[in-house]
Amino acid sequence: MTQAVCETNLPGREPTARGKVRDIYDLGDRLIIVATDRISAFDWINPVGIPDKGKVLTRMSLFWFDLVSDVVRNHLISADLADFPEEFQQHADQFEGRSMLVHK
Repeated sequence: MTQAVCETNLPGREPTARGKVRDIYDLGDRLIIVATDRISAFDWINPVGIPDKGKVLTRMSLFWFDLVSDVVRNHLISADLADFPEEFQQHADQFEGRSMLVHK
């Protein structure tokens, strides 16, 4: 069974923000938004996550960004980890499939 990723951690870099579900890393003119497996209900975060929930949320977002891309611009640059800074690539177990590189 896959273990839930309830929080991302990079040596020497803290997320700029941790929301109910997402961790956000500020790269200057871009952000990396990570959908974790945290569960939030009524402003309470359950300490036990749902494995791969963040990957499902990210795939749903990517589907809709693609579907409406000819109607409205969006902030997505890439969801391919190869396009991310090296430090994120080195921790693929935390970021692969659940992260998006976006414009601010």
